[in-house]
Amino acid sequence: MSTATPPAAERSVSISGAPYDGYAPPQMLESLARIGATHVEPAFIVGYTEPFDESSFTEARAADYARWLADAGIGCHAMSSHIDLGRPDALTVFTGRMHFAARIGAKVINTNAAARANEARFFQNIPHLARLAEELDLVIGLENPGDGSDNLLNVAADGPGLLARINHPRVRLNYDAGNTISHRPGVDTVADALAAMPLCGHTHIKDVARRPEGYFFTALGEGEIGCARIVQAVAAADPSLNLSIEIPMRLYRGPDAQPSRAPYRVPIADIEARVSAALAFVHQHLQPQALAA
Repeated sequence: MSTATPPAAERSVSISGAPYDGYAPPQMLESLARIGATHVEPAFIVGYTEPFDESSFTEARAADYARWLADAGIGCHAMSSHIDLGRPDALTVFTGRMHFAARIGAKVINTNAAARANEARFFQNIPHLARLAEELDLVIGLENPGDGSDNLLNVAADGPGLLARINHPRVRLNYDAGNTISHRPGVDTVADALAAMPLCGHTHIKDVARRPEGYFFTALGEGEIGCARIVQAVAAADPSLNLSIEIPMRLYRGPDAQPSRAPYRVPIADIEARVSAALAFVHQHLQPQALAA
């Protein structure tokens, strides 16, 4: 069985399903097609989206989702499905989610690593999941959290040792500087994102404004993250590094970094306006002239 690193591909820009929280997938995909998006990153994240369970990841559900993607003409390069890979049921749960991701065409499945307290079980589980990723032609993207907890991946400096210990090319990072600002408020978000980038198989782009009431997700370029510099660095990176725009418009984080989700969904027109502007922002800063600026 080959353990070669996945081949390079043309860079894609995906839109996370997070802003469409509360809408059925066909509605989301139709909306993305209207605004000219080419890829979606389905989001299954507890606390970020409508409640779900493992029945969401059956073969029949995957067939439905693949059909909806085809009908809308939208591709799927990555899927977010965050769990703690050190929890007791992680092998069973994440195996099902990985099969679902592969069936809908994804090449990356993003998740958290594990709470530091679950370190031993994480390192028992990850070799099995890495081998499955190889079989399914997936990359597992380990994402830094935003909730202020102690994780195996808190900041970029944790990445080299973590990946070296895992020692499998199908496990990379999915770094999100928009999480760093609430998770480790004293860390320079741009510097940390740039340090993590060589270790990334995928990355998330979102912007955040810090206020006394907490952390609020803004339009790209209107927060404190430094998204322009991060996207420009992605543009200079290997073309196999793909990114997703993740704007959880229904959420904010309190001063304690814990997420709070509004009881109502955001109107489609507002989502489309925000996401369209974000797409324009990203494509602008992916251009060669942006790198020379």
